[in-house]
Amino acid sequence: MSAVWPLLPSTAALVAMAGVIVLAGVRLTRVADALSARTGLGDAVGGALLLGSVTSLPGLVTVVTGSLGGDAGFALANPVGGVALQTVWLAVADLVYRRVNLEHAAASLQNILQSLLFVAMLAVPVVAYATPDLTIGWIHPLTLLIPLLYGYGLVLLRQMHKAPMWQPIRTAQTADDDEAGDDDPQDDRSTARLWWSLAALGAVVGVAGWIVGRAGLSVVAATGLDGGVVGFTLTTAISSLPELVVLVTAVRMGQLTLGIGNVIGGNVYDMLMVSVADVAYLPGSVYTDAGPTGLVLVGGTLLMTATLAAGLVVRDRRGIGFEGVAIPLVYLGTVALAVGA
Repeated sequence: MSAVWPLLPSTAALVAMAGVIVLAGVRLTRVADALSARTGLGDAVGGALLLGSVTSLPGLVTVVTGSLGGDAGFALANPVGGVALQTVWLAVADLVYRRVNLEHAAASLQNILQSLLFVAMLAVPVVAYATPDLTIGWIHPLTLLIPLLYGYGLVLLRQMHKAPMWQPIRTAQTADDDEAGDDDPQDDRSTARLWWSLAALGAVVGVAGWIVGRAGLSVVAATGLDGGVVGFTLTTAISSLPELVVLVTAVRMGQLTLGIGNVIGGNVYDMLMVSVADVAYLPGSVYTDAGPTGLVLVGGTLLMTATLAAGLVVRDRRGIGFEGVAIPLVYLGTVALAVGA
């Protein structure tokens, strides 16, 4: 493991990177919104592919830093915690969008399918934890199943986009992102310049993610706190700030499906990071070495994701539906159980 930073500089670095990530997140929303329109991806797919991938970069770098640093609990807790906290962000966004429940307004078959896909991907670490002796070298073979599930999910999304077999019932409160986008000021930048802007902002948040990872490991070493708990709460809260900023900004712009697509797409990318964590963790299987704390975190996150999927299907009309209340409570309960594990 690299040299540990002192506690005070580590804390200062975390605060500074939080500011950098917030500023970059605001600009990311507008760049991705323009690119979604230029490329014809649409807000749900554009939010998942463009925003989801770039806003997940801080978490990716943090995960690799934790794995190479030899802390399995920290490495696994960061992507899983990213999923959990980004799902909590939806409850925060519900407070911003007062007219109706956010999941009702942004009804999208793509978002529902991605949520269900993510439930399947979350089940993989649970099975891997229960089979610690099943390894190829230092990697658990089920790690390979996570990107395969993601790839198959993209195929299903493409098929569904071409020939949808289900459509949400439109109500007076259902958002139309295409109409909302017509009222937005036109971006005069060329498409090539927009892509460069997206790449540059991605590089900024990627470097910020490395600093967050190093500072987080240093906090674990300096305080003696469990790496899994620190990864699930502190460093995840900072590395997932782009999703919060993008979500709130998109909702305020009226681009509801783009915002929710960013969160759900970011969650799927975080699950791909679980595979990265196992590959980069050289001592053995990251699932086994993460211990019971890791299993608690995965189980709680699985419950939160199922609750989100249920909210997207039920489409409660109230400003804060059942999922807006249940998801934060499950998150707090998961943290409490993890601390006691």
